[in-house]
Amino acid sequence: MDKRIRNRLITIGVLIAGSVASLVPRNTRQRVVDQTTGRMKDTTIRRLPINLGLDLQGGIHLALEVDQSKGPIPDCADAIQRAERVVRTRIDEFGTTEPVVQIQGRCRLIVELAGEKDPARAKSVIQRTAFLEFRITDMKNLFKDALPQMDAALRRAGVKARGAAAPSAVAQLFGGDTTKAARDSAADANTPGVLSSLLFQGQLPGEYLVPEEQWPLVDSLVQRPDVKAAMPRGIELRWGAQAESRGARAYRALYAVESKPIITGEELVKAVARRDPVTNQSIVPFQLSHRGARKFSDETARHINDYMAIILDGRVQGQPPVIRGQIGANGQIELGNKSLQEASDLALVLRAGALPAPLSIVEERTIGPSLGADSIKDGVTAGVVGVLLVIVIMVGYYKLSGALAVAALTLYCLFTLGFTLTLPGMAGFVLSIGIAVDANVLIFERIREELVHGKSLRLAVDDGFLHAMNAIVDSNVSTVLTALILYAVGTGPVQGFAITLIIGIAASMVSAIFVVKTLFLMWLNRRPDMVTLSI
Repeated sequence: MDKRIRNRLITIGVLIAGSVASLVPRNTRQRVVDQTTGRMKDTTIRRLPINLGLDLQGGIHLALEVDQSKGPIPDCADAIQRAERVVRTRIDEFGTTEPVVQIQGRCRLIVELAGEKDPARAKSVIQRTAFLEFRITDMKNLFKDALPQMDAALRRAGVKARGAAAPSAVAQLFGGDTTKAARDSAADANTPGVLSSLLFQGQLPGEYLVPEEQWPLVDSLVQRPDVKAAMPRGIELRWGAQAESRGARAYRALYAVESKPIITGEELVKAVARRDPVTNQSIVPFQLSHRGARKFSDETARHINDYMAIILDGRVQGQPPVIRGQIGANGQIELGNKSLQEASDLALVLRAGALPAPLSIVEERTIGPSLGADSIKDGVTAGVVGVLLVIVIMVGYYKLSGALAVAALTLYCLFTLGFTLTLPGMAGFVLSIGIAVDANVLIFERIREELVHGKSLRLAVDDGFLHAMNAIVDSNVSTVLTALILYAVGTGPVQGFAITLIIGIAASMVSAIFVVKTLFLMWLNRRPDMVTLSI
């Protein structure tokens, strides 16, 4: 066999082997519903590595915008660009196949998770701010000393403690008896303040307990501007993450902490989830960067025997531990009775970093797999019909040469199967089939012209491929440029179409030019005395 043909066959064999290897069934992890517990669980299944898009296998589509209700954001475009990087990192670790995370317009982020079976968990991972802080509690009881001023501010505003007698409507209207008003004023002075009566001193400095049913009331009181004005400088209030049972009653902890954190999660480089072997509770051990470890070590050395609150998204995680000694690069967050899955999600968002601004979901669509099954059926039908028409036309018009083009077309289909399929992607796949044979049409017509001019078969084939290349390259380059523009300005479905079209064009160039010419060379090499060509 000619060395040139042998090298071509080796190249084609390598391409075929690579394509087949990419389609070999393999084990993949997938979340499914446990029929016994009804909860999501991870399981391993063996399937073809052909990934179906959102519109074919179902999943969720989310549109998110910066939540301005929690504070004005001066530049939403900048915030959404930084949020896109954080969300993309989180989704990549979340385990969804071929996710779509892209900015739409200036201030909107689109997230598409194909095949996602647990939308609530996905939304929690995406939206969680994950801002981690370490703050020292109010060791000097500054908040406790300021409580009388806060109660006084509430009394001046007319807010009274429960059980306090309110003046009658007549007294409110006409001012009432001055002697009685004086007695009421003295009684009010001896009555516990509305805020003080709702707070119970906890076991730690800066810790206060509020009955669970009353914590919304206390939260509304401490958020009042007149109460905030009486707050000691350098002290802020943070609620505990969850209610705690102390005795027969449930309480919510309120912590007075220093307003300046000793360190934040920006210095965190590693976080994992596991069970504490002693308490069997979920914990998230973490590791700080070299710079963060040095800063953490210096600050904790200054606060020996002080209590340090671990605050995540504005909520204190567990009871603040006491600093027994200098702490270096490692620590852990205790999550109590939360599941290991919740701990894993927390570790994931901590590794990805905090969102620059809170995100709210402005649009949500859940696509069921039944719609995807119908779409697959219709798309496959359209693809089969398109391929059959191409085969009939090519073989009927170009005879054996057309059969060579069809043979190369089967390799083209093999080359283009190993990527995510969507409905627009299937449209691009069918379209690129026509583009693949279009190059062969140009080549075959050019070979016919060379034969009409009296050239030999071998020379006519070589010149036909050579002289048709300019037209093939020009048409394919213009199509690729159009597809690149579609990808740059389009959203998910349009981008899927553009990507499939570009991949199809690249595969069609290989199959229509390289593979078909190799088949021609083999044909002519086996029959060197042939004087006519079935074209």
